[in-house]
Amino acid sequence: MTVLPAAALALGFCFTPAAAADSTKDVLKTYADIAQAGYEDSLETATMMKLAINAFLSEPTEPNLRAARAAWIAARIPYMQTEAYRFGNAIVDDWEGKVNAWPLDEGLIDYVAEVYGSESPENELYVANVIKNVSLTMGGKKIDTSKLTKEVLADELQEAGGVEANVATGYHAVEFLLWGQDLNGTDAGAGNRPASDYDAKNCTNGNCERRAEYLSTVTDLLIDDLAWMADQWASGGEARKGVGDGEKGLTTIMTGLGSLSYVVLL
Repeated sequence: MTVLPAAALALGFCFTPAAAADSTKDVLKTYADIAQAGYEDSLETATMMKLAINAFLSEPTEPNLRAARAAWIAARIPYMQTEAYRFGNAIVDDWEGKVNAWPLDEGLIDYVAEVYGSESPENELYVANVIKNVSLTMGGKKIDTSKLTKEVLADELQEAGGVEANVATGYHAVEFLLWGQDLNGTDAGAGNRPASDYDAKNCTNGNCERRAEYLSTVTDLLIDDLAWMADQWASGGEARKGVGDGEKGLTTIMTGLGSLSYVVLL
């Protein structure tokens, strides 16, 4: 069966099988090229965000915190466009939770308000507060968190215990560290973390140096993950090859777009 582009059919064009195959090949190449560009743009804006975060951590003032938040918002724009590559591409699906998992149990990472509660039957690390504690115990196993390295965040804490709400990495972990806990419920507003949460000389809410270490490390890890995915879509990359060719490739595209559209509509 030869699949003809819908736009061409609508215009009444007739294709030979060879011309249809060439057209499909062009569609798949364009799809992969746009994916590569999207992840490269995500990497570039995340790198700009890192510069803003570095400036804030060097001088933890309210204006610098606002600048870091603005950089986070700017970095989300190109990344959100890449969500069209979820669901249809196995490499993206296996990786996406590292950078975009949500919602998260914020108490895993840092202090939370009393209204948050003190325990959860589903999550042993619900209020573990990694920033405060230099070691944790989960399932009888001790986790050394004295140094907040990429390996600790990605390998020990991300989805620890198989709990998806244990989100230690990615955009939303950075978001929580910049804004703090959103206590507005369904009303308009966001978190209101003070810049002094990162000011070792005038520290609020304790552990300011540890909090800065976490924010710096998790941002670096996000950049690493985005760089890896951009490479997967480059010429010869595994994600580009994984799209497939012919009808298989077109099915990959439509599966991803259709599945995302369905989730959004829900």
